[in-house]
Amino acid sequence: MKLWNHYEEKLEIMRNILLDISKPNILELGVQKGISTKVFLDVCEKNNGFLTSIDIDDCSNVSSSDKWKFIHSSDDDFDNIDKKLKEKNSFDFLFIDSLHEPSHVRKVFYHYFNYIKIGGFIVVDDVVWLPYIKGGIIDREFSERINRLTFNKILEIYNSNRDVLSLDINFSGSGLAILKKKGSLLNKEQKIKNRLNNLKNLIKNFYAPKPKK
Repeated sequence: MKLWNHYEEKLEIMRNILLDISKPNILELGVQKGISTKVFLDVCEKNNGFLTSIDIDDCSNVSSSDKWKFIHSSDDDFDNIDKKLKEKNSFDFLFIDSLHEPSHVRKVFYHYFNYIKIGGFIVVDDVVWLPYIKGGIIDREFSERINRLTFNKILEIYNSNRDVLSLDINFSGSGLAILKKKGSLLNKEQKIKNRLNNLKNLIKNFYAPKPKK
């Protein structure tokens, strides 16, 4: 229940971003039961927008809105999907909520980045692991691991593209990475070197003075 309440917070965050966009053109990767889809369509009704959703499962019965286009496909079947999408740089908002695995997130991020307008948003779901740690709201080792890895992948992409992207992380529930597109050319991500585990710092940690009781 607690995690669901946080999911509602995340939906409200995205809703508020979209309500500030006139005639928002939205691209959604992952539909499932259509919870986020219906929020996006509500915004489209209010702001005269349009939503395109992609899912590997047939979710076409989620809505009959004339402001919605559903593409029944894996979102990394690019040859198929590219024929069905509008021209590049045409979407204001991309929500990545399909296969929650860092290499897949990276693959679709780099492909669909080219469909987003300058000033548009790319939002990635499930990038925070805190609810899934040992003793957390939902103690689940797999989710903790995969969200940590996805979080790190987003940081790598951002760190290699600071002139092209801005980044905010929202820690509600399983988290959102909210990136804004500032430029057109995306560099390949690079591993971020971590000095915390080098020999010098391991020695410092070992010999660090202990607090007095």
